[in-house]
Amino acid sequence: MTAIVEGVKPHSHGAGAVVPDASRAEWFSSFDVTEFEVPTGREELWRFTPLKRLRNLHDGSAPASGTTAVEVSAAPEVNVETIERGDTRLGVAGVPADRVAAQAWCSYPSATLVTFPKDTKATAATIVTVTGAGLDKTAYGHIQLRAEAFAEGIVVLDYRGSGAYAENVEIVVGDGAKLTVVSVQDWADDAVHVASHHAKLGRDAVLRHTAVTLGGDLVRLSPTVTYDGPGGDAEMLGVYFADAGQHLEHRLFVDHSASHCRSNVVYKGALQGEGAHTVWIGDVLIRATAEATNTYELNRNLLLTDGARADSVPNLEIETGEIEGAGHASATGRFDDEQLFYLQARGIPVEQARRLVVRGFFSEILAKITVPEVRERLEAAIEAELEAVGA
Repeated sequence: MTAIVEGVKPHSHGAGAVVPDASRAEWFSSFDVTEFEVPTGREELWRFTPLKRLRNLHDGSAPASGTTAVEVSAAPEVNVETIERGDTRLGVAGVPADRVAAQAWCSYPSATLVTFPKDTKATAATIVTVTGAGLDKTAYGHIQLRAEAFAEGIVVLDYRGSGAYAENVEIVVGDGAKLTVVSVQDWADDAVHVASHHAKLGRDAVLRHTAVTLGGDLVRLSPTVTYDGPGGDAEMLGVYFADAGQHLEHRLFVDHSASHCRSNVVYKGALQGEGAHTVWIGDVLIRATAEATNTYELNRNLLLTDGARADSVPNLEIETGEIEGAGHASATGRFDDEQLFYLQARGIPVEQARRLVVRGFFSEILAKITVPEVRERLEAAIEAELEAVGA
Protein backbone atom coordinates (compact mmCIF):
# COMPACT_ATOMS: atom_id res chain seq x y z
CA MET A 1 0.00 0.00 0.00
CA THR A 2 1.53 3.29 -1.11
CA ALA A 3 0.34 6.88 -0.91
CA ILE A 4 0.78 8.92 -4.08
CA VAL A 5 2.41 12.16 -2.98
CA GLU A 6 4.81 14.57 -4.67
CA GLY A 7 5.12 12.51 -7.82
CA VAL A 8 5.75 9.13 -6.19
CA LYS A 9 4.69 6.33 -8.55
CA PRO A 10 1.94 3.85 -7.67
CA HIS A 11 3.00 0.54 -6.17
CA SER A 12 2.88 -2.51 -8.39
CA HIS A 13 4.11 -6.07 -8.38
CA GLY A 14 3.73 -9.18 -10.49
CA ALA A 15 5.34 -10.93 -13.44
CA GLY A 16 7.14 -8.33 -15.51
CA ALA A 17 5.48 -5.52 -13.56
CA VAL A 18 6.03 -2.04 -14.93
CA VAL A 19 4.64 0.91 -12.98
CA PRO A 20 2.88 3.41 -15.30
CA ASP A 21 4.50 6.84 -15.55
CA ALA A 22 1.18 8.63 -15.02
CA SER A 23 -1.54 8.18 -12.46
CA ARG A 24 -4.43 6.04 -13.64
CA ALA A 25 -6.61 9.12 -13.11
CA GLU A 26 -4.76 10.91 -15.90
CA TRP A 27 -5.30 8.31 -18.64
CA PHE A 28 -7.04 9.63 -21.73
CA SER A 29 -10.68 8.83 -22.58
CA SER A 30 -13.01 9.97 -25.36
CA PHE A 31 -16.10 8.96 -27.32
CA ASP A 32 -14.32 10.00 -30.54
CA VAL A 33 -12.17 7.23 -32.01
CA THR A 34 -10.16 9.71 -34.09
CA GLU A 35 -8.76 11.22 -30.88
CA PHE A 36 -6.92 7.98 -30.11
CA GLU A 37 -3.64 7.04 -31.73
CA VAL A 38 -3.43 3.59 -33.29
CA PRO A 39 -1.68 1.40 -30.70
CA THR A 40 1.69 -0.10 -31.53
CA GLY A 41 1.95 -2.56 -28.65
CA ARG A 42 4.56 -0.51 -26.81
CA GLU A 43 1.95 1.38 -24.78
CA GLU A 44 1.29 0.28 -21.21
CA LEU A 45 -2.36 -0.29 -22.11
CA TRP A 46 -1.49 -2.67 -24.95
CA ARG A 47 1.88 -4.18 -24.10
CA PHE A 48 0.49 -7.61 -23.24
CA THR A 49 -2.05 -7.81 -26.10
CA PRO A 50 -1.01 -9.54 -29.37
CA LEU A 51 -2.27 -6.82 -31.74
CA LYS A 52 -1.85 -9.00 -34.83
CA ARG A 53 -4.60 -11.27 -33.48
CA LEU A 54 -7.14 -8.47 -32.95
CA ARG A 55 -8.52 -8.77 -36.52
CA ASN A 56 -7.80 -5.03 -37.01
CA LEU A 57 -10.31 -3.96 -34.37
CA HIS A 58 -7.67 -1.56 -33.03
CA ASP A 59 -6.64 0.34 -36.15
CA GLY A 60 -9.91 1.29 -37.85
CA SER A 61 -9.44 -0.99 -40.85
CA ALA A 62 -12.15 -3.47 -39.80
CA PRO A 63 -15.58 -1.99 -40.66
CA ALA A 64 -18.64 -3.93 -39.63
CA SER A 65 -19.18 -6.80 -42.06
CA GLY A 66 -21.91 -8.52 -40.09
CA THR A 67 -24.18 -8.16 -37.09
CA THR A 68 -24.58 -10.06 -33.87
CA ALA A 69 -27.86 -11.62 -32.84
CA VAL A 70 -29.01 -10.35 -29.43
CA GLU A 71 -31.80 -12.27 -27.71
CA VAL A 72 -33.18 -11.28 -24.31
CA SER A 73 -35.23 -13.45 -21.97
CA ALA A 74 -36.56 -11.39 -19.07
CA ALA A 75 -39.17 -11.45 -16.33
CA PRO A 76 -42.39 -9.44 -16.97
CA GLU A 77 -41.36 -6.59 -14.68
CA VAL A 78 -38.15 -5.94 -16.66
CA ASN A 79 -38.22 -3.51 -19.60
CA VAL A 80 -36.24 -4.46 -22.71
CA GLU A 81 -35.74 -1.98 -25.56
CA THR A 82 -33.76 -1.66 -28.77
CA ILE A 83 -32.74 1.99 -29.01
CA GLU A 84 -30.95 4.04 -31.62
CA ARG A 85 -27.72 5.96 -31.38
CA GLY A 86 -28.23 9.41 -29.87
CA ASP A 87 -30.62 8.30 -27.13
CA THR A 88 -29.77 10.48 -24.13
CA ARG A 89 -29.78 7.49 -21.79
CA LEU A 90 -26.66 6.12 -23.45
CA GLY A 91 -23.11 7.05 -22.54
CA VAL A 92 -23.79 7.93 -18.90
CA ALA A 93 -21.84 5.13 -17.22
CA GLY A 94 -18.40 5.89 -18.58
CA VAL A 95 -16.24 7.08 -21.46
CA PRO A 96 -14.15 4.75 -23.66
CA ALA A 97 -10.54 4.61 -22.44
CA ASP A 98 -8.97 2.78 -25.38
CA ARG A 99 -9.23 2.91 -29.15
CA VAL A 100 -11.21 -0.31 -29.57
CA ALA A 101 -13.86 0.83 -27.09
CA ALA A 102 -14.11 4.16 -28.91
CA GLN A 103 -14.37 2.37 -32.25
CA ALA A 104 -17.21 0.25 -30.86
CA TRP A 105 -18.95 3.39 -29.57
CA CYS A 106 -18.76 4.98 -33.03
CA SER A 107 -19.79 1.82 -34.92
CA TYR A 108 -22.69 0.04 -33.21
CA PRO A 109 -25.94 0.06 -35.26
CA SER A 110 -28.33 0.05 -32.27
CA ALA A 111 -28.20 -0.62 -28.55
CA THR A 112 -29.99 -3.05 -26.25
CA LEU A 113 -31.33 -1.46 -23.06
CA VAL A 114 -32.44 -3.59 -20.11
CA THR A 115 -34.13 -1.63 -17.30
CA PHE A 116 -35.16 -2.77 -13.83
CA PRO A 117 -37.77 -0.13 -12.83
CA LYS A 118 -37.64 1.75 -9.56
CA ASP A 119 -38.58 -0.20 -6.41
CA THR A 120 -39.01 -3.52 -8.28
CA LYS A 121 -37.37 -6.87 -7.64
CA ALA A 122 -37.12 -9.13 -10.68
CA THR A 123 -38.64 -12.57 -10.16
CA ALA A 124 -36.18 -14.31 -12.49
CA ALA A 125 -32.76 -13.75 -14.00
CA THR A 126 -32.58 -11.86 -17.29
CA ILE A 127 -30.57 -13.74 -19.93
CA VAL A 128 -28.98 -11.72 -22.74
CA THR A 129 -27.56 -14.05 -25.40
CA VAL A 130 -25.15 -12.51 -27.92
CA THR A 131 -24.23 -14.69 -30.90
CA GLY A 132 -21.27 -13.67 -33.04
CA ALA A 133 -21.62 -12.43 -36.61
CA GLY A 134 -19.98 -15.57 -38.01
CA LEU A 135 -16.62 -16.82 -39.23
CA ASP A 136 -14.41 -14.00 -40.58
CA LYS A 137 -17.14 -11.41 -39.87
CA THR A 138 -16.73 -8.28 -37.73
CA ALA A 139 -19.44 -6.63 -35.63
CA TYR A 140 -19.82 -3.90 -33.00
CA GLY A 141 -22.39 -3.63 -30.23
CA HIS A 142 -23.67 -1.74 -27.20
CA ILE A 143 -25.64 -2.95 -24.18
CA GLN A 144 -26.87 -0.97 -21.21
CA LEU A 145 -28.08 -2.59 -17.98
CA ARG A 146 -29.94 -0.11 -15.78
CA ALA A 147 -31.22 -0.70 -12.24
CA GLU A 148 -33.22 2.30 -11.11
CA ALA A 149 -33.41 3.42 -7.47
CA PHE A 150 -34.02 0.55 -5.02
CA ALA A 151 -34.49 -2.00 -7.80
CA GLU A 152 -32.94 -5.47 -7.67
CA GLY A 153 -32.13 -7.90 -10.45
CA ILE A 154 -29.78 -10.42 -12.03
CA VAL A 155 -28.46 -10.34 -15.61
CA VAL A 156 -26.49 -13.05 -17.41
CA LEU A 157 -24.60 -11.95 -20.53
CA ASP A 158 -23.97 -15.09 -22.58
CA TYR A 159 -21.53 -14.75 -25.50
CA ARG A 160 -21.20 -17.53 -28.06
CA GLY A 161 -20.51 -18.20 -31.74
CA SER A 162 -17.80 -17.02 -34.14
CA GLY A 163 -16.37 -13.79 -35.50
CA ALA A 164 -14.73 -10.62 -34.20
CA TYR A 165 -16.78 -8.47 -31.84
CA ALA A 166 -16.07 -5.21 -30.00
CA GLU A 167 -18.56 -3.62 -27.62
CA ASN A 168 -19.27 -1.40 -24.66
CA VAL A 169 -21.49 -2.58 -21.81
CA GLU A 170 -22.90 0.10 -19.50
CA ILE A 171 -24.00 -0.89 -16.01
CA VAL A 172 -25.95 1.85 -14.23
CA VAL A 173 -26.91 1.05 -10.63
CA GLY A 174 -29.15 3.68 -9.04
CA ASP A 175 -29.32 4.80 -5.43
CA GLY A 176 -30.02 1.88 -3.12
CA ALA A 177 -30.28 -0.59 -6.01
CA LYS A 178 -28.62 -3.99 -6.25
CA LEU A 179 -27.59 -5.52 -9.56
CA THR A 180 -25.83 -8.82 -10.20
CA VAL A 181 -24.15 -9.25 -13.59
CA VAL A 182 -22.57 -12.50 -14.82
CA SER A 183 -20.72 -12.23 -18.13
CA VAL A 184 -19.90 -15.57 -19.75
CA GLN A 185 -17.43 -15.55 -22.65
CA ASP A 186 -17.93 -19.03 -24.14
CA TRP A 187 -16.99 -18.31 -27.75
CA ALA A 188 -15.99 -20.68 -30.53
CA ASP A 189 -12.27 -21.26 -31.02
CA ASP A 190 -11.91 -18.62 -33.76
CA ALA A 191 -13.62 -15.72 -31.98
CA VAL A 192 -12.05 -12.41 -30.96
CA HIS A 193 -13.91 -10.40 -28.32
CA VAL A 194 -12.84 -7.00 -26.96
CA ALA A 195 -15.26 -5.50 -24.45
CA SER A 196 -15.31 -2.61 -21.99
CA HIS A 197 -17.75 -2.74 -19.07
CA HIS A 198 -18.49 0.67 -17.56
CA ALA A 199 -20.21 0.45 -14.16
CA LYS A 200 -21.50 3.51 -12.31
CA LEU A 201 -22.82 3.11 -8.76
CA GLY A 202 -25.14 5.54 -7.00
CA ARG A 203 -25.46 6.20 -3.28
CA ASP A 204 -25.53 2.91 -1.31
CA ALA A 205 -25.75 0.94 -4.58
CA VAL A 206 -24.52 -2.65 -4.75
CA LEU A 207 -22.93 -4.33 -7.79
CA ARG A 208 -21.97 -7.99 -7.99
CA HIS A 209 -20.04 -8.53 -11.24
CA THR A 210 -18.64 -11.90 -12.31
CA ALA A 211 -16.65 -12.52 -15.49
CA VAL A 212 -16.24 -16.09 -16.73
CA THR A 213 -13.95 -16.50 -19.74
CA LEU A 214 -13.53 -19.94 -21.32
CA GLY A 215 -13.72 -19.77 -25.12
CA GLY A 216 -12.34 -17.72 -27.96
CA ASP A 217 -9.00 -17.24 -29.64
CA LEU A 218 -8.47 -13.86 -27.97
CA VAL A 219 -10.69 -12.25 -25.33
CA ARG A 220 -9.88 -8.92 -23.70
CA LEU A 221 -12.34 -7.68 -21.08
CA SER A 222 -11.96 -4.31 -19.31
CA PRO A 223 -14.39 -3.70 -16.42
CA THR A 224 -14.34 -0.24 -14.81
CA VAL A 225 -16.21 0.83 -11.65
CA THR A 226 -16.90 4.43 -10.66
CA TYR A 227 -18.91 5.75 -7.70
CA ASP A 228 -21.52 8.49 -8.04
CA GLY A 229 -22.23 8.80 -4.32
CA PRO A 230 -21.13 7.51 -0.92
CA GLY A 231 -21.78 4.00 0.35
CA GLY A 232 -21.33 2.12 -2.94
CA ASP A 233 -20.32 -1.55 -2.78
CA ALA A 234 -18.73 -3.39 -5.72
CA GLU A 235 -17.64 -7.01 -5.78
CA MET A 236 -15.74 -8.01 -8.95
CA LEU A 237 -15.16 -11.73 -9.41
CA GLY A 238 -13.60 -13.63 -12.28
CA VAL A 239 -12.87 -17.16 -13.48
CA TYR A 240 -10.86 -18.00 -16.61
CA PHE A 241 -9.41 -21.17 -18.13
CA ALA A 242 -6.93 -20.85 -21.00
CA ASP A 243 -6.01 -23.68 -23.37
CA ALA A 244 -3.11 -23.96 -25.80
CA GLY A 245 -2.75 -20.82 -27.92
CA GLN A 246 -5.52 -18.88 -26.19
CA HIS A 247 -5.00 -15.31 -25.01
CA LEU A 248 -7.37 -14.24 -22.22
CA GLU A 249 -6.89 -10.75 -20.79
CA HIS A 250 -8.75 -8.99 -18.00
CA ARG A 251 -8.04 -5.34 -17.14
CA LEU A 252 -9.90 -3.88 -14.17
CA PHE A 253 -10.05 -0.32 -12.91
CA VAL A 254 -11.85 0.64 -9.69
CA ASP A 255 -12.00 4.42 -9.29
CA HIS A 256 -12.81 5.38 -5.70
CA SER A 257 -13.84 9.05 -5.74
CA ALA A 258 -16.65 9.02 -3.14
CA SER A 259 -16.46 8.38 0.58
CA HIS A 260 -17.42 5.25 2.53
CA CYS A 261 -17.34 2.97 -0.53
CA ARG A 262 -16.13 -0.61 -0.80
CA SER A 263 -14.61 -2.78 -3.50
CA ASN A 264 -13.46 -6.38 -3.45
CA VAL A 265 -11.80 -8.01 -6.46
CA VAL A 266 -11.06 -11.75 -6.72
CA TYR A 267 -9.99 -13.31 -10.04
CA LYS A 268 -8.75 -16.88 -10.47
CA GLY A 269 -7.41 -18.53 -13.59
CA ALA A 270 -6.06 -21.88 -14.76
CA LEU A 271 -3.85 -22.46 -17.79
CA GLN A 272 -2.84 -25.54 -19.75
CA GLY A 273 -1.11 -26.18 -23.04
CA GLU A 274 1.65 -24.63 -25.11
CA GLY A 275 1.18 -20.90 -25.66
CA ALA A 276 -1.76 -20.50 -23.26
CA HIS A 277 -1.49 -16.92 -22.01
CA THR A 278 -3.53 -15.00 -19.47
CA VAL A 279 -3.19 -11.39 -18.38
CA TRP A 280 -4.74 -9.81 -15.32
CA ILE A 281 -4.28 -6.09 -14.59
CA GLY A 282 -5.94 -4.69 -11.48
CA ASP A 283 -5.84 -0.90 -11.05
CA VAL A 284 -7.38 0.65 -7.94
CA LEU A 285 -7.34 4.42 -7.41
CA ILE A 286 -8.36 6.00 -4.10
CA ARG A 287 -8.75 9.72 -4.67
CA ALA A 288 -8.32 12.39 -2.02
CA THR A 289 -12.12 12.70 -1.71
CA ALA A 290 -12.62 8.99 -0.97
CA GLU A 291 -12.31 8.91 2.80
CA ALA A 292 -13.22 5.67 4.62
CA THR A 293 -12.62 3.54 1.54
CA ASN A 294 -12.20 -0.21 2.02
CA THR A 295 -10.69 -2.08 -0.92
CA TYR A 296 -8.84 -5.28 -1.67
CA GLU A 297 -7.87 -7.12 -4.86
CA LEU A 298 -6.59 -10.66 -5.34
CA ASN A 299 -5.46 -12.62 -8.40
CA ARG A 300 -4.35 -16.24 -8.39
CA ASN A 301 -3.25 -18.39 -11.33
CA LEU A 302 -2.75 -22.13 -11.50
CA LEU A 303 -0.37 -23.49 -14.15
CA LEU A 304 -1.42 -27.03 -15.07
CA THR A 305 1.19 -27.77 -17.76
CA ASP A 306 4.47 -26.50 -19.13
CA GLY A 307 4.40 -23.86 -21.87
CA ALA A 308 1.70 -21.68 -20.28
CA ARG A 309 2.24 -18.12 -19.05
CA ALA A 310 0.28 -15.91 -16.66
CA ASP A 311 0.98 -12.20 -16.22
CA SER A 312 -0.51 -10.58 -13.13
CA VAL A 313 -0.06 -6.90 -12.22
CA PRO A 314 -2.03 -5.29 -9.37
CA ASN A 315 -1.63 -1.52 -8.99
CA LEU A 316 -2.83 0.54 -6.04
CA GLU A 317 -2.81 4.36 -5.85
CA ILE A 318 -3.80 6.11 -2.64
CA GLU A 319 -4.21 9.89 -2.39
CA THR A 320 -5.56 10.05 1.16
CA GLY A 321 -4.58 8.41 4.42
CA GLU A 322 -8.14 8.55 5.75
CA ILE A 323 -9.17 5.05 4.66
CA GLU A 324 -10.40 1.91 6.39
CA GLY A 325 -8.17 -0.46 4.46
CA ALA A 326 -6.50 -1.18 1.13
CA GLY A 327 -4.40 -4.04 -0.14
CA HIS A 328 -3.66 -6.43 -2.94
CA ALA A 329 -2.12 -9.83 -3.60
CA SER A 330 -1.06 -11.88 -6.61
CA ALA A 331 0.25 -15.42 -6.95
CA THR A 332 1.04 -17.77 -9.83
CA GLY A 333 2.20 -21.35 -9.41
CA ARG A 334 1.69 -25.05 -9.97
CA PHE A 335 -0.27 -27.58 -7.95
CA ASP A 336 0.18 -27.50 -4.22
CA ASP A 337 2.27 -30.62 -3.55
CA GLU A 338 1.01 -30.84 0.03
CA GLN A 339 -2.60 -30.93 -1.12
CA LEU A 340 -1.85 -33.65 -3.68
CA PHE A 341 0.09 -35.67 -1.10
CA TYR A 342 -2.76 -35.34 1.40
CA LEU A 343 -5.29 -36.69 -1.11
CA GLN A 344 -3.04 -39.46 -2.42
CA ALA A 345 -2.24 -40.56 1.14
CA ARG A 346 -5.96 -41.25 1.52
CA GLY A 347 -6.06 -43.55 -1.47
CA ILE A 348 -7.17 -41.05 -4.13
CA PRO A 349 -5.42 -41.62 -7.50
CA VAL A 350 -3.19 -38.76 -8.66
CA GLU A 351 -5.37 -37.79 -11.66
CA GLN A 352 -8.49 -37.58 -9.51
CA ALA A 353 -6.56 -35.67 -6.85
CA ARG A 354 -5.47 -33.07 -9.41
CA ARG A 355 -9.08 -32.58 -10.50
CA LEU A 356 -10.21 -32.12 -6.92
CA VAL A 357 -7.55 -29.47 -6.35
CA VAL A 358 -8.66 -27.53 -9.45
CA ARG A 359 -12.33 -27.76 -8.48
CA GLY A 360 -11.49 -26.46 -5.03
CA PHE A 361 -9.42 -23.65 -6.56
CA PHE A 362 -12.46 -22.33 -8.46
CA SER A 363 -15.19 -23.25 -5.97
CA GLU A 364 -14.98 -19.98 -3.98
CA ILE A 365 -16.12 -17.99 -7.00
CA LEU A 366 -18.45 -20.49 -8.65
CA ALA A 367 -20.38 -20.84 -5.38
CA LYS A 368 -21.29 -17.14 -5.61
CA ILE A 369 -23.01 -17.53 -8.98
CA THR A 370 -26.64 -17.60 -7.88
CA VAL A 371 -28.14 -18.80 -11.18
CA PRO A 372 -28.05 -22.62 -10.84
CA GLU A 373 -28.09 -23.45 -14.54
CA VAL A 374 -25.19 -21.07 -15.21
CA ARG A 375 -23.15 -22.41 -12.29
CA GLU A 376 -23.74 -26.03 -13.35
CA ARG A 377 -22.81 -25.23 -16.95
CA LEU A 378 -19.54 -23.64 -15.87
CA GLU A 379 -18.67 -26.52 -13.57
CA ALA A 380 -19.23 -28.92 -16.48
CA ALA A 381 -17.08 -26.76 -18.78
CA ILE A 382 -14.19 -26.77 -16.32
CA GLU A 383 -14.50 -30.54 -15.94
CA ALA A 384 -14.33 -30.90 -19.73
CA GLU A 385 -11.20 -28.75 -19.83
CA LEU A 386 -9.51 -31.02 -17.31
CA GLU A 387 -10.50 -34.18 -19.16
CA ALA A 388 -8.96 -32.78 -22.35
CA VAL A 389 -5.48 -33.26 -20.90
CA GLY A 390 -6.29 -36.21 -18.68
CA ALA A 391 -5.70 -34.14 -15.59
